[in-house]
Amino acid sequence: PLLEQARKLGLEGLIGKRPDSLYEPGRRSGNWIKLKLHREQEFVIGGYTPPGGSRLHFGALLVGVYEHGRLRFAGKVGTGFDAKLLRALHAKFKAIETENCPFVDLPEARRGRYGQGMTAAEMKRCHWLRPVMVGQLKFTEWTRDGHLRHPVFLGLRDDKAATEVIREDHD
Repeated sequence: PLLEQARKLGLEGLIGKRPDSLYEPGRRSGNWIKLKLHREQEFVIGGYTPPGGSRLHFGALLVGVYEHGRLRFAGKVGTGFDAKLLRALHAKFKAIETENCPFVDLPEARRGRYGQGMTAAEMKRCHWLRPVMVGQLKFTEWTRDGHLRHPVFLGLRDDKAATEVIREDHD
């Protein structure tokens, strides 16, 4: 009930502590825990960025949701992958590559507050996919500009058609 109330208020989470613990300034302790709230839903995979650093295959997935039959960009997700998953996803992408960006609202004029935007210059480096694959993501919230904050890839969804994926509001 308390976590549900925090969710309704739009909070990121709660801090909990053991009843017998004391506050210790400047020190972390196992007596205090963060209870973060996450949202979760499916997103259409419409492209990916090139890999950077030591990562192989791709950097981040470019995901979106349908709104009135048009695919809208929701952001980039670059975490939640191990080496095996990066390789497997990249192999699947080869069969659905396309020259055209599937997102109707790209490019964006600026990057956005949390770096989730996609400018025309950034788009030149991206690889586009036919929007047929669906991935499950968890994230903390939707930003004011309609992007995901702190998204994490959880896995592929084969049980839902990409055209059925819309923004879910859990508030």
